[in-house]
Amino acid sequence: MATWILEACGYKPGFVIGGVPGNFEVSARLGESPFFVIEADEYDCAFFDKRSKFVHYCPRTLILNNLEFDHADIFDDLKAIQKQFHHLVRIVPGQGRIIWPENDINLKQTMALGCWSEQELVGEQGHWQAKKLTTDASEWEVWLDGEKVGDVKWGLVGEHNMHNGLMAIAAARHVGVAPAEAASALGSFINARRRLELRGEANGVTVYDDFAHHPTAILATLAALRGKVGGTARIIAVLEPRSNTMKMGLCKDDLAPSLGRADEVFLLQPPHIPWQVAEVAEACVQPAHWSGDVDTLAEMVVKTAQPGDHILVMSNGGFGGIHQKLLDGLAKKAQNVTAY
Repeated sequence: MATWILEACGYKPGFVIGGVPGNFEVSARLGESPFFVIEADEYDCAFFDKRSKFVHYCPRTLILNNLEFDHADIFDDLKAIQKQFHHLVRIVPGQGRIIWPENDINLKQTMALGCWSEQELVGEQGHWQAKKLTTDASEWEVWLDGEKVGDVKWGLVGEHNMHNGLMAIAAARHVGVAPAEAASALGSFINARRRLELRGEANGVTVYDDFAHHPTAILATLAALRGKVGGTARIIAVLEPRSNTMKMGLCKDDLAPSLGRADEVFLLQPPHIPWQVAEVAEACVQPAHWSGDVDTLAEMVVKTAQPGDHILVMSNGGFGGIHQKLLDGLAKKAQNVTAY
């Protein structure tokens, strides 16, 4: 989002985007200006450099979007991640700016370790607020220090996207883009692939794909889809616990609550992991099913899905091509109904 704001406003930035962007033909370029936007996280650099990648980037404008325990294959606990985040905070120059959400307890603890740069907070008690105008957050207002400074009307949905957009507008302001111009630029923003991406429709059933692979992201994505389709439409959640943190089982107790906005849940049991997805299925308040085979799982979903339903597939991998299997199965189901 920050990259597109700068591009739309004529800055021609360089960038590295961790995905397939909708507004650009490439995921990385050098650019034609002093500005470079990079998406970074706390994952380590290499087996010989266990520092988080982002400590090498030396940002002047830093967005700290959120902080929670993840990458359990790299970090022992939350404090280990907070330590790396504080390393990042310390390398921002004194004339730099750090933008972060005031309601994130883990970030608040990290910032309390010491910060020597200018800060801007996002949230009800912060400098910046986003005021939702539609239930799906496809339209919202931008407020700064008690004044409305912009309007956003875009093709995205979900409060998590609205939050991300507000942070991007705040960051763009630090390099000289007026909030009203940044808000207008977001109107033509196209999200990266695998972010609640519509993969197709068959037999009156829509199939979406999302990269969500952590309980927090699962909850946010389901909330966004619920806001988009309304409260009465059926949502079928299909989840592959594929990330290393997921496979280790450290998030399994949070999975059932995170799936709460779905009407029915289907889970894939990966091989060779030390826990059973059946435990999650039993903890779900809605009907929940599981299988260790992708083809079988797809058949189960197709059998359940009815016209008007919305299927949300979530994984940080290919999920065995289940998206196309679902669409093919739904199309065949429609043909059988027609033939009958």
